[in-house]
Amino acid sequence: MVAIKTALTIAGSDCSGGAGIQADIKTMTMNGVYAMSAITALTAQNTMGVKGIQETDPGFLKKQLDCIFTDIRPDAVKIGMVPSKEIIRVIADTLRRYNAENVVIDPVMVSTSGSKLISGEAAEALKEELFSCADIITPNIMEAEVLCGFDIRNKDDMEKAAAFLGGRYGCAALCKGGHTDSPADDVLYSDGRLTWFCKKAVDNDNTHGTGCTLSSAIASGLAKGEDMITAVGNAKEYLTGALLYGLDIGHGNGPLNHAFML
Repeated sequence: MVAIKTALTIAGSDCSGGAGIQADIKTMTMNGVYAMSAITALTAQNTMGVKGIQETDPGFLKKQLDCIFTDIRPDAVKIGMVPSKEIIRVIADTLRRYNAENVVIDPVMVSTSGSKLISGEAAEALKEELFSCADIITPNIMEAEVLCGFDIRNKDDMEKAAAFLGGRYGCAALCKGGHTDSPADDVLYSDGRLTWFCKKAVDNDNTHGTGCTLSSAIASGLAKGEDMITAVGNAKEYLTGALLYGLDIGHGNGPLNHAFML
């Protein structure tokens, strides 16, 4: 019998396979943990954009989560697309009821193609109800600007944002680059200190699902017992490899190569 750590993704489904639960499951598997999923929404999308979203009934989402936590308890939980305040409340209640550990929240607000994936009402519920359950949140520059309420233009601003978010919500915060003069540099605020993770930018337009992939890799590391800095560093290495050995699939922002190590 092989012992293996477990991780749960609570997110939307991407029928084209590059983001959402599909990216999460691929990432978790390649990072050596047993992946489970609870679907918050079905999306009709491809590399060129999101064409439609159908939310999961909150009561049915609760059944999915109860089935998971009462049978195969996850060692880590990654949360992605949460389209409504009702969905968010179900998730927050479940995490507290089962005292979930190693919770990674990727505050998915806009897709790579620019499609809005969360309502303003849900964004407020995300901050007020769900962030308090997190061990780490992983906003990109645009998301961090919305959450912080100020512009982020350089590394100093990124550090300010990470510290602001970490202090406000009592968790680690990873402010991800990509829209500054240092596009591949991310900064982590954890336990009162800042740590930079710097990589040479990968010249590749196939970036569909990068946020999902990074947060799922972090969750995988935490599930295996890695400390926060190690988990983020290893996740960054994995994401860089998936970009370097990327796939040229689709007519828009193509997917990463999650299985590049094979």
